[in-house]
Amino acid sequence: MIKAAVLGSPIDHSLSPLLHTIAYSELGLESDYTRIDVKKGELAAFLKQCDESWTGFSLTMPLKEEVLGCSEEISGLSERIRSANTLFRTSNGFSATSTDTSGFTHALSAHGADARGEVLIIGAGATARAVAAACDGIATRITIMNRSPSRIEAIANCVELSELLFIPWDESEVFDTANLIISTTPQGASDRLIEFFPSRASSLFFDVLYKPWPTKACAEWGARGGQIIDGLDLLIHQGIDQVEIFSGLSFDRLSMAALMRLHGIRALDSST
Repeated sequence: MIKAAVLGSPIDHSLSPLLHTIAYSELGLESDYTRIDVKKGELAAFLKQCDESWTGFSLTMPLKEEVLGCSEEISGLSERIRSANTLFRTSNGFSATSTDTSGFTHALSAHGADARGEVLIIGAGATARAVAAACDGIATRITIMNRSPSRIEAIANCVELSELLFIPWDESEVFDTANLIISTTPQGASDRLIEFFPSRASSLFFDVLYKPWPTKACAEWGARGGQIIDGLDLLIHQGIDQVEIFSGLSFDRLSMAALMRLHGIRALDSST
């Protein structure tokens, strides 16, 4: 029996319960996967009242950084990016890791893409750090467009092999030269950058959000001829890695991703 939940706030929009339940059903496993609103500062207290029947948890904002102080074990990757989106039970308690990095890489690969060349990351929060680590050593240069100087050191620690550059929020020329653009900002933030998009886009735009559906920035990039990957693909592929952790099973990723995306799109279309 898989007993798990996605934690965060706000959480009502999350498709994780739908996608996880579909995956466990496809694997022939009984499951109870729910969504629970846990606000910033409440995670430690919540975990203390969880009994051993819980298999694990998926974590979204604002808990990806907070969870590092609530775990008995932390993976090397999560230590490096100072973020975790997955908690799973071990003999010692809860262990924290991140499937955002592997999920991002798998989502790119599913579209026949990778992070080679010039990469632009918009934002510098927890998801941006996971993405930067995924691109490190593959990208020739990783450029971070960020408005918060306080986050520079943390994301710089995620890049060890690729050249790293920080630029201000309004440096428009980078959209013409980047091979891969990843928006990791909260809802609506990257929409303000549309005025800097080239009239004819030729590179790949990856928006980690799936709500609203589609995001304005993602839709506009596609309308200008560029390739797009939406946040549903990231949710699916990081979720597949969580399903493997929670179930202990291996399975065909591409067929599972296709099934999850079919149901995910239906849910998103019905909500718009």
